[in-house]
Amino acid sequence: MTTALNAIAFKAQTHPQHRFQNLYGQLNTDALYRAWSNLNKQSAAGIDGVTAGQFEQRLPENLHTLAQQLKDKRFRVNDVKRVYIPKANGKERPLGLPTVADKVVQQAVSELLQSIWEQDFQRNSYGYRPHKSAHQAVHSLQLNLQFKGYGYIVEADIKGFFDNMDHTWLMRMLEQRIEDKRLLNLINQWLKARIKEPDGCYHKPEAGTPQGGVISPVLANIYLHYALDLWFEKKVKPQLQGRAMLIRYADDFVVAFQYRHEARAFYRMLTPRLKKFKLEVAPEKTALKRFSRFHPSQHRYFEFLGFRFYWDTDFKGEPRLRRKTAPKKHKAAMQSFYLWIKENRHRRLNHLMPQLKRKIVGFRNYFGLPDNSLSVGRIYGHILHSLYKWLNRRSQRRSFTWSGMKEMLRYFGIQPMRVSKRLIAVDWY
Repeated sequence: MTTALNAIAFKAQTHPQHRFQNLYGQLNTDALYRAWSNLNKQSAAGIDGVTAGQFEQRLPENLHTLAQQLKDKRFRVNDVKRVYIPKANGKERPLGLPTVADKVVQQAVSELLQSIWEQDFQRNSYGYRPHKSAHQAVHSLQLNLQFKGYGYIVEADIKGFFDNMDHTWLMRMLEQRIEDKRLLNLINQWLKARIKEPDGCYHKPEAGTPQGGVISPVLANIYLHYALDLWFEKKVKPQLQGRAMLIRYADDFVVAFQYRHEARAFYRMLTPRLKKFKLEVAPEKTALKRFSRFHPSQHRYFEFLGFRFYWDTDFKGEPRLRRKTAPKKHKAAMQSFYLWIKENRHRRLNHLMPQLKRKIVGFRNYFGLPDNSLSVGRIYGHILHSLYKWLNRRSQRRSFTWSGMKEMLRYFGIQPMRVSKRLIAVDWY
């Protein structure tokens, strides 16, 4: 963080009620250069067709022009290009692609918002935050359930969260810490920006913020900070007699309780609470479950961030909380690797294998956690059999024997997937 961002963060931390007045003035050339350096340059082009590489060819001129437009209040938000990407369940996820210019300014504004609200966010919020990760959320959840004596779980997922965030509520939340009307107006322009659908039609959104927008993650965290996190910490927990914890990653969260009647009361309150903020839970992903060490079985489980959690017994007969890849994720990964190898089998090995290696490493880095060795081992075996099958169908002769396959894998540095033993800091609740 720069000196300016550090000063904003310090002020936000030491003065929890302070409302910042001149944040818009921070959007200068230096801030835009910093935003550019933190921007993902691999994302697709927006509605104007300009890629990050093309923008970079005239970077000083482009950033200077943006800074001057912001200073003169001439900057206007561009329309958003809508694309749809397939999901594992057969549905499609809508993504919004802003222009590169909008991404740069959004990144600069999101850094301002992050420096303020990072001082206010609860420690149980793990999504889209610096020095926080999905692995930390998974690990904290496992160890707290293992050692803190929780017996009931409310697992929940918010239905179409990014598409249903209420603009009026969001602006009211931002006004809790920001008094600068120019910055608020700029954010509101992004919320109201026209969206161009793949069929060429335009429409203006009445709610939500496009997934894919650089500023969307921090806005989502701010929204759920007030709608869910603070409510749970300030209103729900003080009324409880037993222990309770909430762990949230973006719009996916799990709440654990010691006592059944308190879990039921929260489950009943959750729907009207979210409805107040124009949100609703996804019924198929929301449930209240008995989840206790006294009922070790894989038939009693819940899923969170791609993992299935269940109670089992260790070699001493002691209850132990386990986690493994959720079956839907496991099946989707097998299908994805199989189809990718099939569709790319015609490519030269020096192009095919490095890409496959990156995919394997990415899967292992996320799912290769302790207790999950069986799942990642099966995925790796499936990858090998798929590779052996499709490489041997590239011509009328069999190209590889199994020993030849192993030599080729060693040559490209592709190693079996193994679980990681690294330690992760845990928040106790």
